[in-house]
Amino acid sequence: MEEKTYKIMSGSGAANISIGVVLLVVGICSGVLLIISGAKLLSGKSKIIF
Repeated sequence: MEEKTYKIMSGSGAANISIGVVLLVVGICSGVLLIISGAKLLSGKSKIIF
C-alpha cells in the first residue's frame, strides 16, 4: 500500500515540475513579445495621427 502511494506522489511531483517549467517558458516568451510590440509602438508614435 505504501509503495503505491509513493508511486502516485512521485508521478504527481513530476507532473507539477513539468507544468511549472512549461508555464515559466510561456510567461517569459509572452513577456518578451509584449516588450517588443510596446517598443515598436513607441518608435512609431510620431507617425500616428488622430
